[in-house]
Amino acid sequence: MRATFMHKAGDVRVEDAPDPVVEHPTDAVVRIVRSCVCGSDLHPYHSLSAADGPAPMGHEFLGVVEELGSEVSGLSRGDLVLSPFAFADNTCEYCREGLHTSCPKGGFYGAGGVGGAQAEAIRVPQAQGTLVKLPAGVDASLLPSLLTLADVYGTGYHAAHQARVEPGDSVTVIGDGAVGLLAVLSAKQLGAERIVLMGRHQARTDLGRAFGATDVIAERGEEGIAKVRDLTGGHGTRAVLEAVGHMPAYEMAVGVVRPGGVISRVGVPQYEDAPVGFGSLFGPNVTLNGGPAPVRAYMDTLLPAVLDGTVDPGRVFDRAVSLEQTPEGYRAMDQREALKVMITF
Repeated sequence: MRATFMHKAGDVRVEDAPDPVVEHPTDAVVRIVRSCVCGSDLHPYHSLSAADGPAPMGHEFLGVVEELGSEVSGLSRGDLVLSPFAFADNTCEYCREGLHTSCPKGGFYGAGGVGGAQAEAIRVPQAQGTLVKLPAGVDASLLPSLLTLADVYGTGYHAAHQARVEPGDSVTVIGDGAVGLLAVLSAKQLGAERIVLMGRHQARTDLGRAFGATDVIAERGEEGIAKVRDLTGGHGTRAVLEAVGHMPAYEMAVGVVRPGGVISRVGVPQYEDAPVGFGSLFGPNVTLNGGPAPVRAYMDTLLPAVLDGTVDPGRVFDRAVSLEQTPEGYRAMDQREALKVMITF
């Protein structure tokens, strides 16, 4: 089969790779129908060393079941299925608590001997607990929105959920990438009254307004913080959803959160040390939470509105490429020529 590998920073190649097979009785093999490039894929695109490559890439997909291990029930060959970006057994104590990303039997695609999803097919460990069967005959026009449930929609929802967004709330979303825009959508769905989107790319922030943002702040740093505080009577917002992962975004989050508020981070942090002391979080009683989204925990909640067309998170895809064109998809996202690139097969 053909699959995508990153050899080093900036060097993405589509190459021949062994066809995946069932290795354990809890596995399935899925032929991929839709995949995509994630904003988090751009972190290794900027930093991966040649010594750490080649790395299989991709963790978002939906596809058709081709093979099933002997212990997998509830699925059949030919089923159209959706996968969260982290596989899990969906039965352990962590999964039962909605923390699938900490499942002892779980893991992430593209690591630990499991292939990536920017490929023609993939082996899915813990298939029974991981894969969500989609209705037969689902309209192809819904596939982009269904694909967002594998990561970016569920991750945006996780940001809002962990910030305890509720009706009447005030929220700031930092970042106008796909996750940030879908955090806006999620905050709106949870009833937020004021949603301030911090982003500076107009095509993206226009989509953010369509998803529910009431205000857009293009400025960054101290100037951006001052603008948000001006909008909110000097207080800042109770909830801050940080969807970038770089230190300047975290520092803006600290700057715009009101006393007693919550900073919910879902941008993969590219730092280890950050202000958490008296002057930043401790003194104003600010809560810091978030983490890798257990999107499997949210699929049952979010799926119905996608299937009936009530929400259209697939609008974040603004470019489609073939598998062989995947390196161009990385380049386009890195150069901000595309918001999110879908890979079609």
